[in-house]
Amino acid sequence: MDNRPLLFFDSGVGGLSVLAAARALLPRAPIVYAADSAGFPYGTRSEAEIAARVPALLGRLAERYQPRLIVIACNTASTIALGSVRAALDLPIVGTVPAIKPAARASRTRAIGVLGTQATVRQAYVDNLAAEFGQDCLIIRHGSADLVEAAEARLRGEAVDPARFTAALHGLLDQPGGDRIDTVVLACTHFPLVEADLVAAAPHPIGFIDGSAGIARRIAALTEGQAWPELTGDGVAVFTRLDDSARALGPALARFGLGQLVQL
Repeated sequence: MDNRPLLFFDSGVGGLSVLAAARALLPRAPIVYAADSAGFPYGTRSEAEIAARVPALLGRLAERYQPRLIVIACNTASTIALGSVRAALDLPIVGTVPAIKPAARASRTRAIGVLGTQATVRQAYVDNLAAEFGQDCLIIRHGSADLVEAAEARLRGEAVDPARFTAALHGLLDQPGGDRIDTVVLACTHFPLVEADLVAAAPHPIGFIDGSAGIARRIAALTEGQAWPELTGDGVAVFTRLDDSARALGPALARFGLGQLVQL
């Protein structure tokens, strides 16, 4: 029996949106979900900090849990550190990138918003995706650290002011040409967790697109033909700092099949 898990990594709980999509395709896969709570949030950290921190943490996690595959379920970490992680670890590494390609296919007005963290939306990687797949589109970007915090608060069961979702959207819509936006790329894995709130806050119909389904298909393809345990117990949620804020996420993590909380 092959009990090696899939290991999902994020700064917080945003990667649960990717985990949910993967579980739908691979329900028997053992899961380790790692949150770098001591480094949260990544979106306001420097590139140098993230580039140093992520490979080191994933090296420790790979040694402890011996995963068959690692998913960097964080756009910021992927756009900055994916290459160095792949160079350091001898196992499949799946990254997370903004879903600009499907957004460009979906947009009718040819105006697309990219809503992510400040660190992600300024990356040259996003420039390259926009140039390759959205060359005939107006691409408007906005980085919202507050929306990351709102998603974390929502999963802790806290009340979240709807004005926070309105403000995040208007960071896109109030820019020149923003009134034409009909499609928004959720370029942070936290944001699909509050998609319903964003839909409710939108002043006109907007389609929201994220990459979780595509990432799940990639995971399934890379593990095709591999054996999975007949019975899968509770998944493990690993925190780099297991404090009261992390423990408050316990009920939400349990809904995603993560019944054990431990500290790295």
